Amino acid sequence: MCGMPQQPPIRSTPTRPRRPDASMSLLTNVMDHSLDDGYAEAAERKKAAGDSGMPKTLRAKLGLAAGLVLAALVVTVGAAQARVAAPVVAKEREELVDRIDRETEAADKLADTVDELRADVGARQREALKHSGGSGDSDLAGILSGAVAVHGPGVKLVVNDAKEAASGGDGNPRETSGFSDTGRVRDRDMQRVVNGLWESGAEAVSINGQRLTALSAIRAAGDAILVDNKPLVPPYTVLAVGDGQRLSTRFRDSADGLYLNALQESYGIRTGISVEDDLRLPAAPSVIVRTAQPSIEKSEKGTS
Repeated sequence: MCGMPQQPPIRSTPTRPRRPDASMSLLTNVMDHSLDDGYAEAAERKKAAGDSGMPKTLRAKLGLAAGLVLAALVVTVGAAQARVAAPVVAKEREELVDRIDRETEAADKLADTVDELRADVGARQREALKHSGGSGDSDLAGILSGAVAVHGPGVKLVVNDAKEAASGGDGNPRETSGFSDTGRVRDRDMQRVVNGLWESGAEAVSINGQRLTALSAIRAAGDAILVDNKPLVPPYTVLAVGDGQRLSTRFRDSADGLYLNALQESYGIRTGISVEDDLRLPAAPSVIVRTAQPSIEKSEKGTS
């Protein structure tokens, strides 16, 4: 036995019991340190500073309540101000309406005065023509100028809007020949009618009782047709003194008569022409010439 080598004794080290989650070190670290160190320090500082730690939901409710109170206050103040200003606004509106009424009445009076003055001027012009010697030249001048009323044979032409005409104009546009854009009669239509009658031999013309002169103008204001700034309403009755049958035939065959016929066939404009034995046309309200002067012939100068 003495010859057998001695082996060192085996030391057994005590082993710790192994954790069941030893293989899940990352998960274990997360569970043990769920709050980041920075957040933890901030929480500690906040707590040390005496923060009450009021829940966020409670702060939000208090903020909402404060906002509602402020909105209610603004609405209440606005309603009170409107209630105070309402009588002032009503008074200003009443004063404005009264002013409009007064101005309208004054304008109507001025219009009546203008009509009276025109009638007076026309009467004086006619009186002057009567006392100018009674020559044929003075009578002719009065007739052609529209200063005196006339009567005689001629034609009666009635022009009216289409039955389907609307002020808005939703029909087919008249894209050529200067046609208007709806089934309504336009000022340019009446201009062509009157010019066609003059060209066909008319010696005196009136529209709806408004005598036309060398200074007359046919214009439009919105959907209304104006003759010498006086509005006319359809149907438009045109009276033309002249050789009735000849005047009617020549107008129908003229370019303006064909234009009127095209309006009737294509857009429903209603027209009618008849030959009359005796038409009576009034005198124009006034014929005022401010610039033109009569020309005196040299022979007349020598004999004077």
